This record gives sequence, structure tokens and C-alpha cells, in this order.
Amino acid sequence: MSFGKPILTGDITGLGTARLLEAIRLYNPKIKFYFAGTSELFGGIKTTPQNEETPFHPTSPYGVAKLYSYWMTKFYREAYGMFCCNGILFNHESQRRGLNFVTRKITSTVADIQKGNKEELVLGNLYAKKDWSHAKDMVKGMWLMLQQDKPDDYILGSGIVHTVKDFVEASFEAVNKKIVWEGKELNEVGKIDGKIVVKISKDFYRPLDTLPFIADPSKAKKVLGWEPEIDFKELVKIMVENDLKG
Repeated sequence: MSFGKPILTGDITGLGTARLLEAIRLYNPKIKFYFAGTSELFGGIKTTPQNEETPFHPTSPYGVAKLYSYWMTKFYREAYGMFCCNGILFNHESQRRGLNFVTRKITSTVADIQKGNKEELVLGNLYAKKDWSHAKDMVKGMWLMLQQDKPDDYILGSGIVHTVKDFVEASFEAVNKKIVWEGKELNEVGKIDGKIVVKISKDFYRPLDTLPFIADPSKAKKVLGWEPEIDFKELVKIMVENDLKG
């Protein structure tokens, strides 16, 4: 997590973008540049959903570094007339997601429980809310941004929020199992056939919990003609089925 490595995060996530932009400016300013922004730019915002006009308020070193990159991308576009665009992407997942991310941790562990290789899944805040989409839909949006006559900034996301708990339930549903919840908050557990398969640990809570990030992709839909094609349950099923093969 960026909280543990704030300086490295700034050097790679922030200055890394500036290095790329400057290299393009010096070598060939006609090269098109896409910056992969994030909903983490909004951080501690007080309004939802978020669109291109929503003020930024990052609450993590990662979000702060991304905000630097966002503004550098706009700066090079406006100062040098380069084709530079920001894609502010809300959470996007796929079967290629790393195991250190909570979504893949969930799907891979559910697959292992199904195969008898593990007995339980340990998570943090089950009620953290995210706007999840499939990476395939997001990449299509990135491509569309780069096909425009003029560069601009766009938000991409489903506009629908789900909790981590929803993700867990959908993952077990993908293997035809229904989870039953008992207890409240930190003492909550998930059971299947009377056996505990999900536990909660404070160790996995983030230092700062924020309001839910919910995308308003109206601009992308209107200007780019972009529409997400893979819904939440299908996304989760794809990930679980891939982990079952592993």
C-alpha cells in the first residue's frame, strides 16, 4: 500500500508521468499520451456521484501522486499543444488482477475453498463500497479517448456501487454456494452449511475510509459513445471461474 511507501509512490506514480511527458515533448510531441487516472483522486469528497467537474481531495499517497500526474498531463496539453488525455477510471477488475488486491484475494480464496485447498477468507471492512467494472470495458474507453480529434478528460465507471460483502456473496454464488452472515461489524462472520468461511480482521482496514466513489460517465457516453458491456455479477463469475482453473 502507498501508505507504507509514500516516497516511492511519489517517485513512480507521480514523477514517472512527468518523465514520460517530457520525453514525448523532446522526441516527438505528436505522440498521443493517455494517463491512467483513478477515482482515488476524489478521496474525501462530500458529493456523489463524481463527474469531471467534481473537486479532487485525495486521501492516500497514491491518490496525491496520481493528482500530480493528472495536472501534469493537462499542463503538457495546454502548454505545448500535445495530445494528452486523462482517463479517470473507477475500480476495474479482471482475471489478470494481482493477488494482492481484495477482489482477486476474494475470488482466488473462494476458488481454493471450493477445491478444498483453504478453509476461510479473512477480510477487512465488508461495507467498503466501490464502483466496479470489467477492465475490458475500460480499455475500450481508453482507446476511444485516443481516437478523438481533440484530447480531453473523461470519467469511466459503471455508475453502480457494490460493497465488498456483495463481491463475496457473488463469488460464492459463482460456485453455487449461498453464504449466511451472523454477527455485526467486526464480529461478523460468513457461514456455509454452518461452517465459518469468512472472518473479519482489523488488520485489513484502511487508515482512512471515504465516501463511496460512484462514477458519472455521462460525458464519456455522450462524446465517446462508450457503454460498459459486462455487469457486476458477470465480472465476478469470470474471475472466479478463472481461479478455479488455476
